[in-house]
Amino acid sequence: MDAQSSDFARAWRSERGNPSLGEMFGTVRTAGRGSFWRKLLAFLGPGYLVAVGYMDPGNWATSLAGGSKFGYALLSVALLSNLMAIVLQSLCTRLGVATGRDLAQACRDSTPRWVSVPLWLSAEVAITATDLAEVIGTAIGLNLLLNIPLAIGVCITALDTFLILALQAFGFRWIEAFVVALLGVIAACFAAQIALADPDWGAVVRGFVPSGQLITNPEMLYLALGILGATVMPHNLYLHSGLVQTRGYGTSVQDKREAITLSTIDSTIALCLALIINASILILAAATFHKAGRVDVAELDQAHSFLSPLLGSAIAPTLFAIALLCCGLNSTITATLSGQIVMEGFLNWRIAPWQRRLITRTIAILPAVIVTVWAGEKATGHLLILSQVVLSLQLPFAVVPLVLLTASRAKMGIFVAPRWLTATATVIAVAIIGLNGKLVFDYVVG
Repeated sequence: MDAQSSDFARAWRSERGNPSLGEMFGTVRTAGRGSFWRKLLAFLGPGYLVAVGYMDPGNWATSLAGGSKFGYALLSVALLSNLMAIVLQSLCTRLGVATGRDLAQACRDSTPRWVSVPLWLSAEVAITATDLAEVIGTAIGLNLLLNIPLAIGVCITALDTFLILALQAFGFRWIEAFVVALLGVIAACFAAQIALADPDWGAVVRGFVPSGQLITNPEMLYLALGILGATVMPHNLYLHSGLVQTRGYGTSVQDKREAITLSTIDSTIALCLALIINASILILAAATFHKAGRVDVAELDQAHSFLSPLLGSAIAPTLFAIALLCCGLNSTITATLSGQIVMEGFLNWRIAPWQRRLITRTIAILPAVIVTVWAGEKATGHLLILSQVVLSLQLPFAVVPLVLLTASRAKMGIFVAPRWLTATATVIAVAIIGLNGKLVFDYVVG
């Protein structure tokens, strides 16, 4: 791209500013010497926090709807979505390691204020919408598991702000370990439920092969668009470009190349785990609801109530609720970290970590509490859908800068993304934005 053709191709501002997540910046030591596996182990972690965003409660709803309505046919869409995510997250890694800036800082340092301020506001809206969905998902999990009213459950989710602070006192690795442990619980819960459901594994394998029905069946196409469009969330792009800088890699070209490679492997492995869990949700819905003729299951509490009679086991709904609670808790933690990265990156604003995290959580909790108390628990489903529509509208403001920045040699130097990678990312970005645009249009016209 011509260095004169875009605001994004201008020289970096001379003042870089302090790094986001300053209290955790470069705190995780990496193995400068040793075997490949030892080095990789030091870089494993950020990808799993990013993967959490690809299996949030909003994704659960689309997977449940797709599996109950069309069986295993939409597994191919889940696979394609995951491949798209791998490409875009690899660009986040490249940007963070090569420039020493997260996406928020990069946008601030390469654009005039009249561009960076709207980008910041867009990112804040996206993170609020993301946090709102995660808060509702956690509250639903508490309600299903412990019968806690949703309004109270929403308020309880504020406590994870202090959980992050407590874990952070022991080091960022403890936050990563906590998230990975919850991911392990989620995977174990779905493994047990799928074992009870006993799906048709031949149909599962065939489901990963794209079907012509995706084009000819309007209903299937709509759900496929929903799965694709809801895959990449704006906050994940800011989050990943910041989290890779928690690693204490060197400053030489060789050190950075190695860091980019190892961090990309980390995120790829983690996103493959996210694919397994998302596919498990769809497989569970196909093997239970679709098989029993219940083709209209989309609500989380509805799925929970149907599992016991269909599987003939009282433990199945409990496992479902535990997995949902773990998923919601994980997602709220990562959304809070994203809020910190965006606030610090765009504004270079430094306040006490507990104040910053309480602010971002309060912004998400207030609408959920108001809607739950004012309109009743059933309204949370509509609020969840609305949050996904808001995310769709904000997505271009994160994806487009990411692709432009990583394609600019003026910004990236020798670490500029290869042309084939930029071209692939551009096609993916256009496709995702277009699909999200269609979903928003369909939502508006009813």
